[in-house]
Amino acid sequence: MNLLEHCIIPDWPAPKNIRTLQTTRNGGISAAPYNSLNLSSNVGDAPLAVARNRMLLEPMLPSEPVWLKQVHGVVVTDAAQAECWPEADACVSTHPGAVCVVMTADCLPVLLCNDKGSVISAVHAGWRGLCDGVIEHTVRAMDVPPNTLMAWLGPAIGPRAFEVGDEVRAEFIGKDQQAAAAFVSDTSGKWFADIYQLAGLRLNALGVTRVYGGGLCTYTDSANFFSYRRDSVTGRMGTFIWLDK
Repeated sequence: MNLLEHCIIPDWPAPKNIRTLQTTRNGGISAAPYNSLNLSSNVGDAPLAVARNRMLLEPMLPSEPVWLKQVHGVVVTDAAQAECWPEADACVSTHPGAVCVVMTADCLPVLLCNDKGSVISAVHAGWRGLCDGVIEHTVRAMDVPPNTLMAWLGPAIGPRAFEVGDEVRAEFIGKDQQAAAAFVSDTSGKWFADIYQLAGLRLNALGVTRVYGGGLCTYTDSANFFSYRRDSVTGRMGTFIWLDK
């Protein structure tokens, strides 16, 4: 089985020593409803299936990834210093071979790197973490001028599927008035939110103006992506980044 055929290689002008990988739901061995490449051990899937799915990734990665215990917060961990399953929603690295990863199934995965190819990060940006500043905390932890950074936005729930209430819109607008442009009223009195646009606004405000990716909707593309909002019980995809050895 050639797992790479089922994966996405992010299309962005990152330095040549920056390596990235985005998995889809395909190419693994998990049974429904986790079919088939579920990488999370915390969603009810058979542990042996998850372990086997992760083993399928080994030929494509230089080391065991730093798997995070994601809690929709703003904590950032260092891949070179992290212990097993750190509670964090972002990971940074300056060490070649250390693999950062976040897992998602509607939340937005964000990859960041600098022009010199000396620092990288992976960010799990659900609406709560995004609103509370997980991207800002990550950029700060990377400790380089923000205008030397570029970002790639991975698959997430799209702007025509992400329905939220007034309270979510109010929280974003309370922190940035420009966020109002990312919400469109629907016919039920709620709002459709564009998580790609919300992330772009946060990145741009920091000085990160080169933003790539976006546009792959996990909710509507059931053939390729897991979606928690669509299926409730489902698997998780992985978004990986590392510095080449």
